[in-house]
Amino acid sequence: MIKVGLTGGIGAGKSEVARLLAAHGAVVIDADALAREAVAPGSAGLARVVEEFGEEVLAPDGTLDRPRLGRIVFADPARLAALNAIVHPYVGRRSHERIATAPPDAVVVYDVPLLVENDLQGQYDVVVVVDVPPDVQLQRLTGPRGMTEPDARARMAAQATREQRLAAADLVIDNTGDLTALGHRVDALWDELLTRRPPAPSS
Repeated sequence: MIKVGLTGGIGAGKSEVARLLAAHGAVVIDADALAREAVAPGSAGLARVVEEFGEEVLAPDGTLDRPRLGRIVFADPARLAALNAIVHPYVGRRSHERIATAPPDAVVVYDVPLLVENDLQGQYDVVVVVDVPPDVQLQRLTGPRGMTEPDARARMAAQATREQRLAAADLVIDNTGDLTALGHRVDALWDELLTRRPPAPSS
């Protein structure tokens, strides 16, 4: 088994890289998806979020209003830390459950947005960074994702810098091109990960 930490700034295309790796056969553990589970309707996590941030972070249907909460936490590091203290333990537990059921020869890809920010590099055999320049991030966030420029810049500022991510990388995927180019780069990445995968223990 090889454990791969996959990260990148918001808007870099990390989720698309994870999807392509899953198509190759990787076991993908999506930290964002697990974080959404942590605050699902009726969960203890959502109750704690409401206790911490108030009823105003709920949508009319009782679900978490993620954009509203995002505007609160990404403008205030202390508030972001409070949210992380609620969500991260759940994500950690669910990740361990997933890894326990993976085959012994698996390529396990942890899709972790805040890998560098939380200094998690040592937990993985290989760290892969999906990289684009900040101006491309901003363009993608304010274009296809429809964020306002202030919101986009706040999200970017709350993350590690591009330089910090690249310094933590064992392998870098340039995603400034189109999806075809990205597909070719992920094909090459998959081949490289297979060469780095240790042999499965003999039975």
